[in-house]
Amino acid sequence: MLSNEAQSLDEPVFPIDTLTHVDELSEKVWTASLAQAKDSQVYANGLLRYSHDFIDAFVISLSYFMNVESRRILEYPPAQTIMDYTTLLLLNQQLALKALKSSISTIGQYYIPRYHEITDSWLNTVLFRDGRDIAELFMERERLMEKVVYEYPEAIRNIRSEYGFHFDQPGYRKAGETDRFLLYQVLPSHGDVSVKQDAKPMIIVPPFVLGTNILAFLPGENKSFVHAFANKGIPTYIRIAKNIWTTPAFQVMTGEDDVRDNVYFAEIVKNNHGKPITLCGYCQGGFTSLCGLLSGELDGLVDTLITCVSPMDGTRSPGLARFLNSLPPRFNDLAYGTKTLPNGNKVGDGKLMGWVYKLRAIEDEFPLISFYRDMVMLSTNGRPREKFNKTALAINYWLSYERTDLPLEITKMSFRSYNIPITSDGTLPVRLFGRKLNLHRMQEKGYRWLICYGERDDLVERETALAPMDFIDVEVTGFPKGHLAIATSWSNPKSEFSLDKRFGENNARGPVLFQLEIDQT
Repeated sequence: MLSNEAQSLDEPVFPIDTLTHVDELSEKVWTASLAQAKDSQVYANGLLRYSHDFIDAFVISLSYFMNVESRRILEYPPAQTIMDYTTLLLLNQQLALKALKSSISTIGQYYIPRYHEITDSWLNTVLFRDGRDIAELFMERERLMEKVVYEYPEAIRNIRSEYGFHFDQPGYRKAGETDRFLLYQVLPSHGDVSVKQDAKPMIIVPPFVLGTNILAFLPGENKSFVHAFANKGIPTYIRIAKNIWTTPAFQVMTGEDDVRDNVYFAEIVKNNHGKPITLCGYCQGGFTSLCGLLSGELDGLVDTLITCVSPMDGTRSPGLARFLNSLPPRFNDLAYGTKTLPNGNKVGDGKLMGWVYKLRAIEDEFPLISFYRDMVMLSTNGRPREKFNKTALAINYWLSYERTDLPLEITKMSFRSYNIPITSDGTLPVRLFGRKLNLHRMQEKGYRWLICYGERDDLVERETALAPMDFIDVEVTGFPKGHLAIATSWSNPKSEFSLDKRFGENNARGPVLFQLEIDQT
């Protein structure tokens, strides 16, 4: 009896295993708490980073608005001013509501499917079950936040060595220069391909707002619009705009100057190869190229036009045109987006124009939504991915660093095309050299024209790109995906809809194949 009592006094009050589990549980909860605290700090920093550009553009817009209104407010009757400001306030409320609803929806779509992960991890922790515990879950979450907020922006900056043009490296040859532009020949990047000197040459005209580098997206990955042509032996040239901030001649460039420079470059290229050239414009470059042809200044130098995702009649845009029309006419004015440079020259603010496109699609482009979209892209089942996708890096580099200002007169051409439709007889809403620009001239002069568009393009919609079809016969090729796909995904010759193939129900041909085949006819 005594021996049993003595033995019971020597036993611990709680089993050793239980104490060990309590220690483990405390450690895991403490580790999870620290990870969550750090995750919250990084999350807040991420929200600030993603919101910076949006807020910066808003501040710029507000400063332009106040400067213009300080002069104009006395020019309007008070009743009209009250009505216009009320309409503008209601529009802002609608945009804010759309952003709020979309943000709530995005957060819900992200966290609700992960609710069971949190529950399972907590039960695994308190019941000491096998599987991911709460500490591991929050540490993975912290790791994902660091990847999105810190590592991803650094990787985006580092992709510059692979993204875009590098004219200081082999593969390019300077062919001409004006006060506003440089002309480079793009040489094949494949060692087994050489330029066919007697082939039909082409000059590629990049967009003004989107920048030039998007057309040499990732040459090392075989994703480059310009190299898709050059690697077929086509004499391929690209027009490069000089830095607008340091080039006064470019700042004050008119539509006529743009055409004159194209004429000069076309003469150089035609003399080099002995054939009329193909003018190939991407986005806004396609619209200005069309205007140049319709002016008559390029007759005898150019006989073919290729336009890719180019806005031909902006008034048909279901998105941007509707957004502009929702503004009171008083505020639908370029003065609210015009920047005055230190030398006194005025230019269109490219950053602000990019912001307007974000406002138009605020349900998809609000900073919080972009933040969560990147979180999803950089994770698999909530766990951070080890490697970044180069295509995503390059696109985000373009979005972050490639915006540039525009010559004001070129901006006015685009602005008019988004506010004034093509007339019933096919006349564009702009003039060059004092002449009307009519689409029927394309057929009268025998120009061949291929229009390429993106089937899911929400920047230059199908209706906007294909407007000329209502007036003249043109060849049309639709590509899957959106605005950049032709320059990125489909510029890879191994892709399903590569630029050198025929595809689709209509057996449509890509622009590279179009260029090759018209050279044989």
